[in-house]
Amino acid sequence: MKNILIVDDDINIGNMLEELLTKEGYQTTRAYSGTEALFVLSSKRPDLILLDLMLPGLDGKEVLPKITGIPVIILSAKSSVEDKVELLLGGAADYVTKPFDIKELLARITVQLRNASATASPSILKYEDLLIDISSHQVSVCGEAARLTRTEYAILKLLMQNPSQVVTKTLLLERLSEDTPDCMESSLRVHISNLRKKLRDLSGKDYIEAVWGIGFKMKEE
Repeated sequence: MKNILIVDDDINIGNMLEELLTKEGYQTTRAYSGTEALFVLSSKRPDLILLDLMLPGLDGKEVLPKITGIPVIILSAKSSVEDKVELLLGGAADYVTKPFDIKELLARITVQLRNASATASPSILKYEDLLIDISSHQVSVCGEAARLTRTEYAILKLLMQNPSQVVTKTLLLERLSEDTPDCMESSLRVHISNLRKKLRDLSGKDYIEAVWGIGFKMKEE
């Protein structure tokens, strides 16, 4: 079931969208400010985001550049061509002017989810000297094959799919449970430690770093 994050501080509009989307078979998550939206995204990865522009704290324009790999449909009362062009060029997948027609909005959501599915995960992931062939589950480091356990492979794949983001421990465990149910919070650090050692033995450098109290990410040079 596809999950849609609704980011709007107008409770009535948010409630209407939540009821509408639930009836259409979607799961929904709510955020009422830009800051709250980023907090939600630190532990969840929705399939699509409906983003209002006029938000308390961080507004929609400030939040948009911080979202990667998720289609965002802007919902705004601003209707000028300049506003639409700026946001579409700034990363928005679509722009719907308030008040909007419900059937049109649902159609635009369907199109964006379909497009996202068509261009979903690439078969090859690359990060510096690391290479993952998702179709064959092969991992290489500096051209040499890395022998990883199923859990280590799942961890590395998730981190490489989100190379510029901190992946929280909660999200790691949630996603890992889909591929490798043996990974528990108590053993996560051991799996990551073993993964880092295997990669380091082949390359002489560390690719993964811990972000204290939050999770893990690919290490930037």
